[in-house]
Amino acid sequence: MTDTSSPPLWVKSSYSDSNGGQCVEWAPSHASATGVVPVRDSKHPDGPVLMLSLEAFAGLVTFARTADVG
Repeated sequence: MTDTSSPPLWVKSSYSDSNGGQCVEWAPSHASATGVVPVRDSKHPDGPVLMLSLEAFAGLVTFARTADVG
């Protein structure tokens, strides 16, 4: 069981590049424990956190996979 009272362990998305652009992080252990997926911009770790349902997060991932970024 994950302690949800401690700060979440953030993981950089595989969709983020290594040059500092499109840096999205999420907290999978928090999502697993609560069913709510926190998402943030890694360039602004003290900034706002988007809290998504599992279904909404799945939709975001699907969008990221299919989006035309060119």
